[in-house]
Amino acid sequence: MNHQSREQQLSNIRGTKDLWDVVVIGGGATGLGVALDASSRGLKTLLIERFDFTKGTSSRSTKLVHGGVRYLRQGQVSLVLEALKERGLLKKNAPHLVRPLRFVLPAFKWWERYFYTIGLKLYDLLARRLSFGKSVMLSKQEVSQAVSTLESSKLRGGVLYYDGQMDDARLGLALAKTAFREGATVLNYCEAIDFAYDEQGQVNQVTFKDHLASSHETQEYTIDTRSVVNATGVFVDELRLLEDQKQKPLIKPSQGAHLILPKSFLPGNSGIIFPETADGRVLFAIPWFDRALVGTTDHFKEKPESEPVPLESELQEILTLLKEHLRPAPENSDVLSVFAGLRPLVVPDRQQNSATISREHTVIFGQSGICHVTGGKWTTYRKMAEDVLEALSHRGFIPSSACQTEKLKLVGWQIEVDNIDHISIYGAERQQVNELSQTLSDGQEKLHPRLPYIQAEVIYAVRNEWAVTVEDVLSRRTRALLLDAQASIECAPLVAKLMAKELNHTQTWIDEQIVHYQKLAQAYLWPNS
Repeated sequence: MNHQSREQQLSNIRGTKDLWDVVVIGGGATGLGVALDASSRGLKTLLIERFDFTKGTSSRSTKLVHGGVRYLRQGQVSLVLEALKERGLLKKNAPHLVRPLRFVLPAFKWWERYFYTIGLKLYDLLARRLSFGKSVMLSKQEVSQAVSTLESSKLRGGVLYYDGQMDDARLGLALAKTAFREGATVLNYCEAIDFAYDEQGQVNQVTFKDHLASSHETQEYTIDTRSVVNATGVFVDELRLLEDQKQKPLIKPSQGAHLILPKSFLPGNSGIIFPETADGRVLFAIPWFDRALVGTTDHFKEKPESEPVPLESELQEILTLLKEHLRPAPENSDVLSVFAGLRPLVVPDRQQNSATISREHTVIFGQSGICHVTGGKWTTYRKMAEDVLEALSHRGFIPSSACQTEKLKLVGWQIEVDNIDHISIYGAERQQVNELSQTLSDGQEKLHPRLPYIQAEVIYAVRNEWAVTVEDVLSRRTRALLLDAQASIECAPLVAKLMAKELNHTQTWIDEQIVHYQKLAQAYLWPNS
């Protein structure tokens, strides 16, 4: 892939007055999926994201690609069918980022083992030829062998089944790279700030601001477009209200908190699913990058935030359940990192609990012709994008054409046999990372003793992955912030220095980046620790 920097892509925009077919606002899973679908159909496509790619919800998920066992229990069979199909396609199109993961569903009553087995056999059946593996009923001894830290005094057996696991931020980056490969222009740190309309009141221009431009550089760009897609996730209503301030909000944000523990609390290669907590949620504990990731909660938030912070009460909910079921029981001091994400839930009834609301997506058009898409989940991003393009075509904004993404391999495509680790997520690009590590004097040196990442990965992220801040590198190009927040704070000065040399930044920039990152990362430590 012939990589172009942000500056090169912006220069291309300055040098042309062409009409764009699709302008996508929002660089999360949905927006990136729309940009890829559009560009792979041969449409002239621009994506702009006011922060970094997957800065919001799309890098703060439970890292699962799944059909949704809970949705099956709620009777949402069509949603499960769609998600299981998309799960299978994701594994085919990005095997370096999506892997099957074994889950143990423990039973604590004699009848639960049979009840869960019936449900999961239906789950297997719905997956059909795209199944990740067959579910199996387990004895008490077999459950203990699979998850040795599970408290067994009340255990009656369980069920083993398979779902998918991924690295969400890296998957988003793969979508951005693939969209670029297919001809799209993809820009982080660019924000849509204004629209212009034709005589019929339909949007035909977008003005956006480059947040990284200096005072002597072009800061604002105005482009002509046939269509605009609002894929801003939990912020979807901000843009909708620009069209009509009388519109009722489309979504209600729901916050999900997670915590990261040392791998010793979940040895082996199996995750655990606790099917029903006190408030009706499902709680997952999964192995991820030599750690144990546990989540999630489900609580409504009044307003969306770009940096949601998990409440201590949410984290205590998770820890209380773990103390009941794991031996040894984890304590606050064992937690390496905490994080929260906001889900954009379409709420038909304000009285509903967020844990019971469907994650199905919604595509609607505003009065000025802007296409708004929201809801859904990571697993179904591709289908959401396809629905958006079909809706644009049906409305006459773009010519009708066939979707290409069902069999479109993402950048880095490479069949992997081992578990996801910090090098395997590069897939076919790992050779470039390895070669770079050998050409740099300290390229193979670790960023921190408690983290797997090396200095070459920082330089690679700057040169090939549009990373422009320390946060970009430590939070989303690597996952250092999530794996060990304190360790990421301690290596931030080194990362800032490496990036400054590569990007020709000053010591002032280094100092500002360190302060910004360390302030941000404090929110990923256990509260008041």
